[in-house]
Amino acid sequence: MTLFDPEFLTCLLREFRGSMRDLLSELCDELEGPYRRPAGTLGLQPAFGRFVGGSLKLEDYSGWKVVGWIELLNDLLYFIDLREQLRREREHTRFASDLYAECEEKFYESSYAEELFPRGEPTAGGLERRLSDLCVRLAQQWTQGSLFLAPGLPCAWLAREGRRLWTVSGTLAPNFERAELGGRLYVGLEGAYLEPPVGLRRRLAGHDRVTFLIQPNGIQLRTGRAIVPLLSMGPPPGAQWRYVPPTVIRRGHADGGGRLTLGEVLRYGKDRSPRAVVMPPAGLDDRIRQALGVIEQAWPAGAGNLTTLTSRIIPLEARGVVSFSYRHQPGLSFINMVERDQLDLIDDLIHENSHHYLNLLLRKNRLLRGDRNQEIFYSPWRQSLRPPRGILHATFTFTMGAMLFEQLSAHGARLSDLDLLRARARCLEEIESVEYSIRDLLGPARTWGWLTAAGLRLVRLLEREIARVRRSLAPWRNAVMRSRYGPALRRHIHKLEQARTTYGRAG
Repeated sequence: MTLFDPEFLTCLLREFRGSMRDLLSELCDELEGPYRRPAGTLGLQPAFGRFVGGSLKLEDYSGWKVVGWIELLNDLLYFIDLREQLRREREHTRFASDLYAECEEKFYESSYAEELFPRGEPTAGGLERRLSDLCVRLAQQWTQGSLFLAPGLPCAWLAREGRRLWTVSGTLAPNFERAELGGRLYVGLEGAYLEPPVGLRRRLAGHDRVTFLIQPNGIQLRTGRAIVPLLSMGPPPGAQWRYVPPTVIRRGHADGGGRLTLGEVLRYGKDRSPRAVVMPPAGLDDRIRQALGVIEQAWPAGAGNLTTLTSRIIPLEARGVVSFSYRHQPGLSFINMVERDQLDLIDDLIHENSHHYLNLLLRKNRLLRGDRNQEIFYSPWRQSLRPPRGILHATFTFTMGAMLFEQLSAHGARLSDLDLLRARARCLEEIESVEYSIRDLLGPARTWGWLTAAGLRLVRLLEREIARVRRSLAPWRNAVMRSRYGPALRRHIHKLEQARTTYGRAG
């Protein structure tokens, strides 16, 4: 295993794409087989799902839009199965308790646990109704998502099937999970959308729930009593609404690989929860291009991984919210652009890209043995106890961060003297934190059998990399300790020593 081999990464992506294509086919088999009746009740059309899948290129199956669409169907089938089990189950209290624990383990990135258990406890009363409501929501979301992955697909499918009309319930509400504006219809795989004419936009305001009327010759949208054209298959074919392409930050290769787009801004409220999706301010794309240029100059290998794995950036307008990404939307990075300066932006781009990379590795290999969610290991970054999964993610991503700061330290790469000093201080801080967590992963986690052979190889690789980075930073350590960053670094080292005393010595 190597971290910066383009051929290795290309092979991983090829296998991942094949596995997602196979998963879509298997899910459609289930919906047409043992779950045919509940699928029909929910209005699902697995045959159309196959039709959509057949229209996609293999490389599309690693993109955030398609992977998210397939993972959504996977989740839906899981909850359909649970609902069918609950209807046969006599011990509802035990069932609710088991499901509550499973949701906390499997769906820590989603709102499913909150939807099924709004009181924050495994309540059995009303669980079947909440499961049914969740299935309805996911079914509608998946079906609407399938309509516009490529223009005109549902019309072509109806024509092939000899059907005259397909009615689909949908929504024009903003989507916080993908940072999509309300009142628009997002189409394609990169974040383009259809915008209604100004007059219609005013009429649609406040009417989130809509119905799509699909016919072989086009698609209409019904809201209330009004029916308006959306897409015509001709002659001449074309969208009746204005097509707005995504903002392109990096054009990528001739085959489409390496393309990077800028999404809309996800705005948060004072309670640190998303409140709105708004257009990005002017100049934001240039700021990101400058950050990418610094990475390319200082660390070509890291820039190569970034080009391969990150395809869309969602800016966050949020105070107190760190950048993040989702496993089920690979390549989509949510980056805080308010409280963070340019050096922080460079760091965040690499950090979220590293999550994409580790998630890809986790799809290829089982790195941890057992679904363990115990918060047992001290996290130097969160300064709280975290489960092994969280420690592994942090160790991987912050090792990448340390390598970034090492390269910035060595090359200077268009940084000011102050930022250069801060990069070295950040690197030394990450070295201490990563080495702390590696001791836990190679100590008790290994002793207790929680690391698989593949997981052990990965952690050993990170151990070698961070040791190399420590040697590389040695010439600047004394200068950092004498600088304005020295006291903070000493406090950080002391806090880690205290944590080791409090939570036990690893190994």
